[in-house]
Amino acid sequence: MRFPRQTACFRTIGRVLAVLAVLVTGGAAAAEEPLRLMAYGDSLTHGYGLAAGETFPEQLEAALKAEGLDVEVMNAGNSGDTTAGGLARLDWALADDPDAVILELGANDGLRGLDPQATFDNLDAIMARFTEEGLPVLIAGMLAPPNLGREYGEAFNAVYPRLAKKYDAPFYPFFLDGVAMEPSLNQSDGIHPNAEGVAEIVARIKPHVVRLLEARDLAERPDAGN
Repeated sequence: MRFPRQTACFRTIGRVLAVLAVLVTGGAAAAEEPLRLMAYGDSLTHGYGLAAGETFPEQLEAALKAEGLDVEVMNAGNSGDTTAGGLARLDWALADDPDAVILELGANDGLRGLDPQATFDNLDAIMARFTEEGLPVLIAGMLAPPNLGREYGEAFNAVYPRLAKKYDAPFYPFFLDGVAMEPSLNQSDGIHPNAEGVAEIVARIKPHVVRLLEARDLAERPDAGN
């Protein structure tokens, strides 16, 4: 028979032992933090004109978690950034210590008709730094606006395949695939996706993101191997 005072004593001892176990193991359970996936881009990543919960990083994170992946998608987008702007703030972004990256930059270069070679050089420098840091990267490509002419379009559109080939990196050819030029999926400016447009982007790019994470053994589903 166990008396009330003894029972309380045993419970206290149990709590102390549990705390000691955590201390001895270095808090192993608490150390299991989510994978940090950095979405590095411009207003398309940052979420121009969107409400909380509607941005690309937020919708992608929810979609990845629904796939069983414990991932935090970090919003490292900056509205208005060109590839030069992205390169200039790269050190600041890397201070957040990501584990993997989605690179989405260049839309503003195309809209402004900037030199495609300069766009390549900036993205090349960004990729070189990611490589130096040992970060796996999914390159999300962009296409030139058709009004800039065939010659410019061919030069600009070749930037991203060249980059992916140089770094042997996973490549998603067009970030706005299925959304560009679709009025119902864009805001009134016809450039930035609305919440439904972002959902479409997420649905299309998600398999590529999952492969990026799983191919590098960065993330495993809870039922992996079952």
